[in-house]
Amino acid sequence: MRNPSSAAPTAVVGGRLAATGRFCFRHRRWVLGFWAVVLVVGVLIGGRVFEGSVAGASSATAEADRGTAVVAAADPVKGTVTALVDGRPVDDPAVRTAVEQATAELAALPGVSSAQDAYGPGPGAAALRAGDGTASLITVRMADTASSAQTDAVTHRLAALNGTGGAHVTVGGDLVLQQEVKKQTEQDTRFGEMVTLPLTLVVMVLVFGGLAAASLPVIGAVASVGGALLAMFGFSRIMDIDTSVLPIATVLGLGLSIDYALLMVNRFREERGHGAGIAAAVERTAATAGRTVAFSGLTVAVALSGLFVFTSPVLGAVAAAGVSVVVIAVAAALTLIPALLGFAGSRIKAPATPVADEGFFSRTVRRVRKRAVAVTLGSVVLLMAAGAPFFHAEMRSSGAAVLPASSAGRQVADAVDHRFPQAAPAPITVVVEAGAPAAQAYADTVVAGLPGVSAVRAVTPVSDTVSTVDVLVHGDPQGAGAKWVVDELRADRGGLKTYVTGGAASVVDFQDELLSRGPWALGLVAAGTLVLLFLMTGSVVMPVKALLMNLLSLGASLGALTLVFQDGYFSGLLGFSPTGGLETFIPVLVFAFAFGLSMDYEVFLLARIKELTERGHGCVRAVELGVQRSGRIITSAALLMVIVFAGFALGDMLMVKQMGIALAVAVAVDATLVRCLLVPAAMSLFGEFNWWAPAPLRRLHRRFGLSEHVELPTLEPAAVPVPRGAAAEEPVKVELVKV
Repeated sequence: MRNPSSAAPTAVVGGRLAATGRFCFRHRRWVLGFWAVVLVVGVLIGGRVFEGSVAGASSATAEADRGTAVVAAADPVKGTVTALVDGRPVDDPAVRTAVEQATAELAALPGVSSAQDAYGPGPGAAALRAGDGTASLITVRMADTASSAQTDAVTHRLAALNGTGGAHVTVGGDLVLQQEVKKQTEQDTRFGEMVTLPLTLVVMVLVFGGLAAASLPVIGAVASVGGALLAMFGFSRIMDIDTSVLPIATVLGLGLSIDYALLMVNRFREERGHGAGIAAAVERTAATAGRTVAFSGLTVAVALSGLFVFTSPVLGAVAAAGVSVVVIAVAAALTLIPALLGFAGSRIKAPATPVADEGFFSRTVRRVRKRAVAVTLGSVVLLMAAGAPFFHAEMRSSGAAVLPASSAGRQVADAVDHRFPQAAPAPITVVVEAGAPAAQAYADTVVAGLPGVSAVRAVTPVSDTVSTVDVLVHGDPQGAGAKWVVDELRADRGGLKTYVTGGAASVVDFQDELLSRGPWALGLVAAGTLVLLFLMTGSVVMPVKALLMNLLSLGASLGALTLVFQDGYFSGLLGFSPTGGLETFIPVLVFAFAFGLSMDYEVFLLARIKELTERGHGCVRAVELGVQRSGRIITSAALLMVIVFAGFALGDMLMVKQMGIALAVAVAVDATLVRCLLVPAAMSLFGEFNWWAPAPLRRLHRRFGLSEHVELPTLEPAAVPVPRGAAAEEPVKVELVKV
């Protein structure tokens, strides 16, 4: 083995990213050790983030949440545990004796505020008896000081009733639902990781033709997930992290990590094919592909930052977790992957020949160019038609329906809705800061006469100064009629201080926030994206065109989301029951995530085309070569992304399914129809005008612009550093590099 110091020195690549690559290569054991610690700590400590998450975090600004807080302050109850006693007549002596005994025991348990069954005194008992007399409910209200152990004790005592007198007992209630949501979310996240990682490994073996190169993105992704869990655990200490945020952030981190590592390993193979030794190839990879990764991560982070505009805790938590996950994915690609290449670089096969300038993608571009107008119009019409279903989308708060039908909590919730109408949550509840007489007068004079209101079910005193009014509506409890009633009740409060709450009110609050803050969020994302793409391309045409194309592909994704989850297409195949609408915050998250991912591929493609243009190629040839040289890697990255998102869509949580399907469709449409057809067709039509910018902006770009093009020094013959215990590397052919 030759001593590296005796060889002719290889010219050092300038720049911070190249320096980072050199450092991580030289100190690869320390870098690998650091990420190993991150992974272990992330799994052991960060994994506890599921326990500390909040199922349905509340907002301090939404009226529905403020009204719920007023009731909680007047009647400090943590929640309820409800048992459905079914299958035997309610008046069966054996069933009645067992239920009454259990209720008495439950009322005496620590942490229990009250326990009630269908046999107790008062009008409330009648609401706990099914109309057909074959089922009843036991409701246990837990004090706000109740511990998890005390709640578990109540659950176990109710479950022990199962089989008594031949009755079947199912335990649910909002506290049980919250625990099931956390548990199911964690299971779906683990399942998604277990399904997608092996599949991505198989695909990358086919892409790279070897296990060594294919395994690095998987290792990088696993480490990134550990770091993401650790980051989210940290955020959960300072803010409420909604349970639904965790799989969404995980799937983003997993997809981006694989995507970025794929770019890094692919560039490393290219550099090796040009004749670079391992150390030089790592350095040059960090300077080129690392630059693309960093710029791409910045664009995704900008897209997610738009969510900070909203006051909803779910969207704020997604923004915080999402941006941190992007940072971790970029950090893993720029540090861990170079270190891993230092260990496994000699085992990674270099391509026998560079990517040919003629092939499937270049031929496709030429065919598209000949019919540029037809392809452009056809693609736009197709994408607009695909997005049309979203115009009739309905937003909903799904409640227990987010869980699979096999969930005990959902079974109890469904039974209460259909068989115990007097015990079911009212579509609208008005919280009145007044005693029961004033609340009753308000209900009689203001509420009962409203069109759309079918009945005032009950006026309930919570305390001496707080009462609630349960309002029933005609038709869909969260439909247009119910939302109209919410608006009317908020417009006329009868001279009292009231809060209109309930499922319909929560949807109205969220839609109002979208209308008031959505344009600001969209403007922030659009402005940030336009500035970044201008700094990269020096054009004002390309960023605007990219923005419009991304919006078209996003529309197709949201249209597919509506067809599947609202209209029910393929619901049987995907294993869920349609709820008649989309979860309120899902379209917003799909927009932010899919927009960022689409810009990810846009950056990679435009970088290649811009680089070729700067070398003197005309616009037509630059587009051909750019799509040809980047088409395979973009398609491979998109396929891996689709596998990741589809793997998470196989879970049972409805929100995770919605995100998985929407993002899989967005990436598939963007990498095929948009990148292979619409982008080349539009660029062919615009020609050299693609790179137009006013003179002042051209001067600004010359001074502050960012370039993906990196001038690499000519490779010199150099011995390759070999890790201890490894065999000496085969000599490589050295040639001039065309970057």
